Amino acid sequence: MSRSWLRRVNSLVILAILIMVTVAVVWPILHMMSAAFAPGNNIAGLSIVPFADGFTAAHFEYLLTQTNYPRWFLNTLIVAVCTSAGTLVVASTGAYIFSRFQFAFKRQMLMSMLILEVFPSFVGMIAIYVVLYRFGALDTLWGLVLVYMAGNLPFTIWLVKSYMDNIPRALDEAARIDGASNLRVFSTIILPVSRPILTFLAVTSFAAPWMDFIFPKMVLRSPENQTLALGLFSFVTDKNNDFTNFAAGSLIVAVPFVVFFILTQKSLIASLSSGAMKE
Repeated sequence: MSRSWLRRVNSLVILAILIMVTVAVVWPILHMMSAAFAPGNNIAGLSIVPFADGFTAAHFEYLLTQTNYPRWFLNTLIVAVCTSAGTLVVASTGAYIFSRFQFAFKRQMLMSMLILEVFPSFVGMIAIYVVLYRFGALDTLWGLVLVYMAGNLPFTIWLVKSYMDNIPRALDEAARIDGASNLRVFSTIILPVSRPILTFLAVTSFAAPWMDFIFPKMVLRSPENQTLALGLFSFVTDKNNDFTNFAAGSLIVAVPFVVFFILTQKSLIASLSSGAMKE
């Protein structure tokens, strides 16, 4: 009887903790969604009960017709897609070279990239600003893409290289016996086998710049080049208190990720669980 009672108490305690954690996670999301559809602009006038203030689509109409939100969304999409594509190409190529070839200063270059990851990106902000200024890349989307790619590459090359090191070299040797070049081995064997880590890398390198604020604030200046983070921040500054418009814009930002996850969760999980033969 005592053991059964203890099990029930433990189950109730665990259930109570899970409920509190769920409420703590879900409540801010519900409050943000409620604010996106609530009339008015002031956060102080919103009810603590989600969706108790009524429903309106005026905030979404305002964002899409009277602000530069569509332009912000397009700029952010361009930066995220270019960053993801560029990181995939350079990281996969660099990782293949470090994994399969021997050359001078290979170890030193790998250690240099590892040391670079120790320092936070904020340490080099002044140097980044000066370099972009010298190359005329300030207030340009491609300059922002270069910043993100430069920050991603040291870690991503290490990550992909570690994965490629576990791919049996027998696959390479079998392909070379059949007359395949290094480029063909890389494109037809290494890349398909490395699809799990490359899928993960594509998702993370796309998501990272989507709502970043620091580097767009440093690089971009003109209103037409602003990203979503900069544009939405203008709604909740000291001079503006358009929290409901901010919530509506934030809700639209989350929609592509929700749709992407729903459509690709099976393939993403399958790719992460797949692998090559082992020696």
